[in-house]
Amino acid sequence: MTDDRQERIRQRAHAIWEQAGRPDGAHQQHWDEATAEIDGEDSKPKAKAARPKGPAAAKPKDSTAKDSKPKGTKPKAARPRKASAS
Repeated sequence: MTDDRQERIRQRAHAIWEQAGRPDGAHQQHWDEATAEIDGEDSKPKAKAARPKGPAAAKPKDSTAKDSKPKGTKPKAARPRKASAS
């Protein structure tokens, strides 16, 4: 495992842990989830930054089009935190 990859996994696992409410005893699940995410990012082909040539490239984007989610969708509710056994 390269140091850069391991550091990216460590940082992502930490973020997952914080988003989950910093629970005790779930470090392996967070590490596995972070590993899957990082490996998934690494396996995706990189998008080219170059714009396509031709008449389609000259067209401005329609300013009336909306880039938001369709109506009727709700954001997911936050999961309640588990009570600690302190």
